[in-house]
Amino acid sequence: MTAAELIVALVIAVGLVGILVPVLPGSILVVAGILGWAVLVGGPTAWAVFAVATAVVVAGAVVKYVVPGRNLQVAGIPATTQWIGALVGVVGFFVVPVVGLFLGFVLGVYLAELARVGSRQAWPSTVHSLKAVGLSIVIELVAALGATAVWAYGVLAT
Repeated sequence: MTAAELIVALVIAVGLVGILVPVLPGSILVVAGILGWAVLVGGPTAWAVFAVATAVVVAGAVVKYVVPGRNLQVAGIPATTQWIGALVGVVGFFVVPVVGLFLGFVLGVYLAELARVGSRQAWPSTVHSLKAVGLSIVIELVAALGATAVWAYGVLAT
């Protein structure tokens, strides 16, 4: 493995961590790392690897929004609840470093559901929303790992 491939592997690893820690643009870093590798290596194999890896990440991004969104729709939780959670999460990120994003999201979803359905159903709705977010993260991670596997195969093939 060359030094350039090690750097690309590091960028991809940071991207994978970025999916789990939603501060970094994880999938974008994975695709950017593979793009950098394709530019350095060149040739039809490298570009085919980049195209397939990008397609895997794009497909994952589509599924990441469709599946949890459908689950939330079935549960009767509106998108506005998620947006309020995201907004309070961003504020929380600046108020309480590191864990503020998560705490703010939970608080925002809970308060939005409290106002919408009352105290009895607010917590179950919040838990359902958290499960949807967790599913979204897992879907994105699986897609990024798939793209990483495509890249690893490409490294062996070139």
